This record gives sequence, C-alpha cells and structure tokens, in this order.
Amino acid sequence: MVYTVAITGGIGSGKTTVANKFAQLGVAVIDADIIARNVVEPGKPALETIARHFGATMLLPDGSLNRRALRERIFANPEEKAWLNALLHPLIQRETQDEMARATSAYVLWVVPLLVENQLHHKADRVLVVDVEPETQIIRTMQRDNVSRPHAEQIIAAQVSREARLAIADDVIDNSGRSDAVDAQVKHLHQRYLQLAAQAVQQENQ
Repeated sequence: MVYTVAITGGIGSGKTTVANKFAQLGVAVIDADIIARNVVEPGKPALETIARHFGATMLLPDGSLNRRALRERIFANPEEKAWLNALLHPLIQRETQDEMARATSAYVLWVVPLLVENQLHHKADRVLVVDVEPETQIIRTMQRDNVSRPHAEQIIAAQVSREARLAIADDVIDNSGRSDAVDAQVKHLHQRYLQLAAQAVQQENQ
C-alpha cells in the first residue's frame, strides 16, 4: 500500500490550498469529498438506491442528487443517517483504495475534512493538520461562503475542536500567515514525507 499522509483542518483553514501546493510538487492528491460526490453522480447505482429509499424528491430536475433535501432528511433522523452511511461509506472506501492503488507518486496526500470525526486517522501513515486561529476561520468562511458571522461560528462550533485535531497531528502547517511561508512549510514536509515513504518501502522489502 502506498505511503499515505492524511491532511485535515477545520472549515476556512485552507487545507485545499495546501493540498494544491503538494499537488504542484507531483504528489497524488486524493480528496474524500470529491470521491463522496462521485459515488452519487447520475447513473451511479448509489443514487438510484437513495432515490428508491427516500423518494423522487431526492432528485433535482436534471437527475442529480438534491443534497439540501437529503441533508434535511437525515439531519433529524439518526436511523436514516445510519442507513445512508452504511450505503455510501463502503463505496467511498473502495474508490479511495482504487485511487491510491493507481497513484504513481512516492506517497499520496489524502484530503479528509472529517478525519477526526470519522476516526479515520489510524488508516493513514501520518497526519498533517492545517491550523489557523478561530478568528481567521470565521473571517475566511464569511468571505468564501457569503454567510453571516453567527452562521460561520455555528458551522465551526459543529465541527470537532481545534484541540482534538491537533491532538492527532504528526505535523502541523500554520496557514494563518503569508503564502510564501506556507510554501516553505510544504516543501520541507514534502522532503520529509519522501524520506519516510522510502524508509517504508525498504522495511517492506526486508
């Protein structure tokens, strides 16, 4: 199995920006959110199963998933949420493993926003947390999503705490400052991960 670095961070932390910097260095980036969207695209069996289970209101006029309706449906119903997770999680896991198997870089960067919440950190060889001050998160979320401050605060409060993320981190990138400072951190960690990946291959071959 390819050496895997999981990257996570709270909303507004800039984990996608950081992941893109690793991609520019030739690292394969596997994004859990993109895979989760792919498995419910029109024509995929999972979407048909969801529509049969919840009804046709789960589909938009163009045949794609009505994500808002689905969120509202499972939000107040733990049993329905559990049913959906049981359907989607194995599909997401299989697609993730397939993408990792196809990767040709020395290691892969696995972008998982809910790494801590879903207790997935033990599936990675190393955990990288993109960290910023809560105030920075609030401002970025307000600007990016065009939401009010109370709404941004509510989103952040619903996520796992900053302390919980940092508690599982092997490495931390401070993304509260200038872009060139982040570039330097990424390049340093990239070299470190190349070394660790090479060591892992050596150990496997012994």
